[in-house]
Amino acid sequence: MHTPDDIQYALETTRVLREPDRRIETFGETRFEFQLISELMDRAGQVRIRTGDIEAMRPRILRPQPYREIELEGFDANANARLDALIEKFRAAGQNLAFLQYGFQFRRGQVHEEIVHDSMDAVRERVLDDIRRSGNPSRAVIEGVDDAWEVSILKFSFEMIIRSHEINAFDFKRRGLL
Repeated sequence: MHTPDDIQYALETTRVLREPDRRIETFGETRFEFQLISELMDRAGQVRIRTGDIEAMRPRILRPQPYREIELEGFDANANARLDALIEKFRAAGQNLAFLQYGFQFRRGQVHEEIVHDSMDAVRERVLDDIRRSGNPSRAVIEGVDDAWEVSILKFSFEMIIRSHEINAFDFKRRGLL
């Protein structure tokens, strides 16, 4: 189990060296490949390379429960009508009270590990050169912390959500779903 300091350190030091060329698909599932490189904490000149997949599920539109179910205890009899008017005001101003939910599946069984006896700089350059040669558009290269590497993967996942959200929301609006 990681301490809050371990998690904070991993969040602060994780760097995405290469992003996938695409974002999370709006109307389908998206599979990203990753290579996570990290220096072994207790051994100098050794770097672990983890290779695996992350699947991003299709974003779902979450709409709030019907507002008429909101209990307005202690308010007068006109409170529900005022709440309905407020909701309509937000909608008329173009604000939607729905939001998108993203989900990821992280499968540890598909993560492969390799330890390379070289400096972090040399391994970083080799991995980046390999991705440039292969041109794999769905692969990310991440530099993270060895013992809290899952935190590095989660940080990458959240960054992909942030980068994809505007495009996904636009696609939903264009189809009249938001």
